[in-house]
Amino acid sequence: MDLNILTAISPVDGRYRKSTKRLAPYFSEYALIKYRVYVEIKYYLALTELPIALLNKLNKKQKADILQIFETFDEKEALKVKEHEKKVNHDVKAIEYYIKEQFEKYHLSDYDEYVHFGLTSQDINNTAIPLLLKDCLNKELLPKFTETLELLKVLAHTWEDVPMLAHTHGQPASPTRMGKELKVFIERIQNQILQFENIPFSAKFGGATGNFNAHHVAYPDIDWVTFANEFVNIKLQLSRNQYTTQIEHYDNLGALCDVFKRIATIFIDLNRDIWEYISYDYFKQKVNKDEVGSSAMPHKVNPIDFENSEGNLGIAIALFQHLATKLPISRLQRDLTDSTVLRNLGVPFAHFYIAIDSLHKGLTKLTLNPTAINHDLENNWAVVSEAVQTILRREGYPNPYEALKNLTRTGEKITRDTLHKFVDTLNIGQNIKDELKAITPFNYVGIVK
Repeated sequence: MDLNILTAISPVDGRYRKSTKRLAPYFSEYALIKYRVYVEIKYYLALTELPIALLNKLNKKQKADILQIFETFDEKEALKVKEHEKKVNHDVKAIEYYIKEQFEKYHLSDYDEYVHFGLTSQDINNTAIPLLLKDCLNKELLPKFTETLELLKVLAHTWEDVPMLAHTHGQPASPTRMGKELKVFIERIQNQILQFENIPFSAKFGGATGNFNAHHVAYPDIDWVTFANEFVNIKLQLSRNQYTTQIEHYDNLGALCDVFKRIATIFIDLNRDIWEYISYDYFKQKVNKDEVGSSAMPHKVNPIDFENSEGNLGIAIALFQHLATKLPISRLQRDLTDSTVLRNLGVPFAHFYIAIDSLHKGLTKLTLNPTAINHDLENNWAVVSEAVQTILRREGYPNPYEALKNLTRTGEKITRDTLHKFVDTLNIGQNIKDELKAITPFNYVGIVK
């Protein structure tokens, strides 16, 4: 079968392709090849700035032609790289041969032995991959969940004064505000973004085992460490690790995966809370008359967006966890286990993207149901007992907690009248009784800045 959305093995490239196709320019095989070509060309042009006699002969037009190799690179050209790979069975060497082939096209064959000069494959992979990841996060993923974060802020502001019964341990608890409960998630996500912003996009660039052996033996008078630092840190806008084996040690990539794992966990928590509020009828969902909620029950409007989001976030977390704990481990100076794992780097981010897409869609469907919210508040006057016993403590009333415990733990329903009758029996001034009677489940909501 030909590969399409119906025949793809993974739903990331099948069922959810409409959503994840925006990530293809960063995580596809074509994307990896293109970013590798970019690094190779940028490296070659950086070499021309060094005191290397042959490369110093290149004129402005020839350098522009070399840059064209990347700037005109497309899927058709990527297929040529794959043809080279079929012959040599090495993905990065195939790119070197492809670029040399392009040098011949531009009549630059006399200069082609400086393509991939002194490098090992991981000098290309460990710069191309953080580059594509950085671009994807900045251009697609961060804007995507920042958009959802902004929507949460709008909802939190809209519902900031809506009193709501809280539930701790699944039981009625001191009332809160719907808007404040959303602000809890906003703050948690913002805290993780701050951590993410402090994680460098690290790169390895130093030859076969990280020591510039080949570079130094060929040109011992060139300061290759300074060159590499300037190339990686300035030209590529990454962060070069100074001491590496053949590969990047991936500690910062692991940290980034851990941050996204926590963000995904926070979003799961949000999905589950919204799901619960829908089950309490605190939220209604806007109905699309053409959609079906159940194949058998016509009345159903299921919270599928939040369930879909939760499921995809769970997959993302599992994969982020594997990346974070596996990639920093490599036998001695290098084994190949990181290679196949890194090829799956886009998969958890794709599931994360699908999840945020579903969450955002679900949030846009929510409408508040004050009737259900107010019913639960009115039906749970017992939650005001905390306020009553606290004020009695303030007034020095003897054993106030125990007095309220005796009132509220009899199994009998506590109503407004029950509570007020209890207040009337207390040996306190009328002004304190009035203060206590003024407290209701609707106004006992505390303060939030």
